[in-house]
Amino acid sequence: MGRPLVLIVDDEVSNIEIMNAALEDDYEICFATSGEEAITVAQTSLPDLILLDVLMPGTDGYEVCRRCKADPLIADVPIIFTTGLGDEESEANGLLLGAIDYIVKPIHPAIVRARVHNHIELKRMRDQLAQLAVTDALTGLSNRRRLEQTLDVETARLSRTDDWLSVIMLDIDFFKQFNDAYGHPEGDNCIVMIAAALQRAVRRASDLTARYGGEEFACVLPATDHEAAMIVANSIMEQVRSLGIPHRNSGVSPYVTVSVGIASARCRPGLTRDLWVKVADNQLYLAKVAGRNKVTGTVFGIEDSKQLEYTTKATPSTSFLPRLT
Repeated sequence: MGRPLVLIVDDEVSNIEIMNAALEDDYEICFATSGEEAITVAQTSLPDLILLDVLMPGTDGYEVCRRCKADPLIADVPIIFTTGLGDEESEANGLLLGAIDYIVKPIHPAIVRARVHNHIELKRMRDQLAQLAVTDALTGLSNRRRLEQTLDVETARLSRTDDWLSVIMLDIDFFKQFNDAYGHPEGDNCIVMIAAALQRAVRRASDLTARYGGEEFACVLPATDHEAAMIVANSIMEQVRSLGIPHRNSGVSPYVTVSVGIASARCRPGLTRDLWVKVADNQLYLAKVAGRNKVTGTVFGIEDSKQLEYTTKATPSTSFLPRLT
């Protein structure tokens, strides 16, 4: 694990140099000299903590804090205000906006180091607890809550550049019959093995694999168009087939198989996570209707701003039969 990243924001370069000298032995440092630059740097570098000057020309520290806390991508990044304003009203204003601490200038390096260390450690513990809350206990994959959080973040982030997002939903074929034939403990083992196969097929650090519920799984593929998502989906099919898990009650194969649905679209402001999940789940349904053990996918869009949440305009679905072994 790399060193924590601290973003220092101050319009006075000398103040940045002082804080950098105090922290550079223990942390990676990035900096910004204006409020607008600070927001851009925070969104692209995702720091572990922000040291934020209050009084800056143009966009001041209070506005930067307000906008950071309103952005799902960086809302959880702790902010410490650094300022020459020492009155209680200014401090209360900063804390009410979501800052976690207040350091009054002139800067004392030992105080900066101590406060940054304490808040970085608190963030690390919060992150660990948060990770447990969004992890599926059986498989170690992300759970549905984490999937929804990630979709919120990625749809917001990718909409800034009109980039692609693909979501994959998959389901173990005839899983009830598997449990009936082999018992629930073997059913759990089957789910764990499918989860491991999923992780082998979905390998980018930016991608997310999740257990959506029961025998259903989901993947979030940022910056991935439909063609690339189809490649990933077929890799998932290959990985599952390679497991060779016997399934004597399957209606399509003597071994465990999965059905896969894919939804791909360019992210645009206003498109919510529910749209990708709805379309991918519909494609999964079509794969099952078509006989299971298949990948079915679509590229979708929106007709107008009034139909963003629930209406999709899907291109004709394309189904791909898995290569038989």
